[in-house]
Amino acid sequence: MKDPKHSNSKRLSRKRSFKLGLIPMLCSNSDASTPSHSSSSSTGRSRLAELQKVFRHLDQDRDGKISGHELSAFFSTMGDDELRSDEIDFDNISHLDFGDFMKLMEREEEEDLRRAFEMFEAVKGSGRITPKGLQRVLSRLGDERSMADCQAMISVYDVDGDGELDFHEFHRMMS
Repeated sequence: MKDPKHSNSKRLSRKRSFKLGLIPMLCSNSDASTPSHSSSSSTGRSRLAELQKVFRHLDQDRDGKISGHELSAFFSTMGDDELRSDEIDFDNISHLDFGDFMKLMEREEEEDLRRAFEMFEAVKGSGRITPKGLQRVLSRLGDERSMADCQAMISVYDVDGDGELDFHEFHRMMS
């Protein structure tokens, strides 16, 4: 017999438009959207605390689980009825406990990070961010930087010293 929590988690993760990674920014009672710049272990504790705040915000009945109804109510208050009806089958979600919620958030964050990495690739599919690719994306975002600036930004996280960032180096930079 399938574990209902596991199938709920998998079902949610397949809903590409369901941006759980945005929930911390949407929860007005949470400081989860504030980036933290501290050591790795305190960053881990900080991230855990952020996720706990978000989970508590979504767990309206305080039963230690997030139900489909609670997710539906949250998105309704955010004015996202279209997402609610078209993208997520809230009636088939029994409950997500905090562990399931953390796994789901980690998967969504990894996917978001992969998509961001792909935006920066100068040559699509190369698996590398070059100073030129970084400069191009920053320019599109209105942040004009010199090639030397982009090289310096990359060099801080360029572990293998090749002048480019692979996904693991990019992940480290974004942590």
